[in-house]
Amino acid sequence: MYLTGFFRHLWRGAPRVLPAHVHRSRQLDRIRRRIVMAGGVLLAMVLIGTIGFLVIGGAGTSWSDALYMTLITLSTVGYDEVVPIVGVWARLFTGVISLVGFGAVTFMFTTLSVFFLEGDLDETLRRRRMEKQIGKLKNHYLICGFGRVGRNIAEELDATHRHYVAIDIDADCLVAARERQPGLLSLDGDASDDDLLLAGDIARAAGVFAVTDDDGRNMMIALTAKQLNPAVRVVARCMEVRNSPKLRKAGADVVISPDFTGGLRLASAMLRPGVLNFMDDLARSETAHRLEDIPLPAAFAPTTVGSLDLPGFDVVLLGVREHGRFHFNPGLDFALVPGQVLVVMCAPEARKALERAIQR
Repeated sequence: MYLTGFFRHLWRGAPRVLPAHVHRSRQLDRIRRRIVMAGGVLLAMVLIGTIGFLVIGGAGTSWSDALYMTLITLSTVGYDEVVPIVGVWARLFTGVISLVGFGAVTFMFTTLSVFFLEGDLDETLRRRRMEKQIGKLKNHYLICGFGRVGRNIAEELDATHRHYVAIDIDADCLVAARERQPGLLSLDGDASDDDLLLAGDIARAAGVFAVTDDDGRNMMIALTAKQLNPAVRVVARCMEVRNSPKLRKAGADVVISPDFTGGLRLASAMLRPGVLNFMDDLARSETAHRLEDIPLPAAFAPTTVGSLDLPGFDVVLLGVREHGRFHFNPGLDFALVPGQVLVVMCAPEARKALERAIQR
């Protein structure tokens, strides 16, 4: 009884959400089965038709004549009849062979067309849906290179509730990423291509991460991004420290070298372990406070730190950056004006609430 209930549960259980590649594989399997089924029906009709025309034609009909009659009947070509069709039953047999056989031929060739075009159509429709979703974004980020570094960037953007588009030349890498994260917005191709960055809506993007494992490609991404949107902020990864000046000349606002920053972290782990642990806790927890930059827009009405009521937003003001200068721990009477950048510590939701408040 329990086994029966168990197997009934397996049979009638709620449908599971399958990964994209599994879903596509099952679709192709169903199409293959339809092709085989149509081919089987067609072969059966050829065999039945050949035998039937042999019987209808009588002793003077050869196998080749009967097969020929079957083929021209199935295809509805209508060439000369080498087997005379006389009588009601002979004509009825020919009509049935024609209708069933032609239906099988049509079904098989239609299914073959779907089999060969299904992949291209599915990819085209997926890309169009993706581009429509990307077109609705604003102040998002483009992650050019979705390897280990790019995925770590994406985790931080997800944790701080920021939108982004992943771009990578390796389509399989993005397929695997979408299986882990079904809602991922992604584009496959070379991120240094103008059309691809335009498809990512770079005109309305807040920033571009050029983080492929090739300095030359990162340089081209930075150059292309700045040409398409001079105001966009570009952060570039640099594998060789000697290439850092070239990346800056290409348009990168910030250049990060993993070897250099890795060395600093190793030194900090030895010299300042408490500070490093504190910073790591800020970066790793999904609910903890983070250090954030909040620029004051041009429409911001000048006011003071005290009037902004930052404690009411659960925000700690660490300093204000202005024209290359940093004002640490400003007083309540410190004047806030457009163009300044608030350096604060807050949770992601508090940051969004403060941004909404200063943009009114």
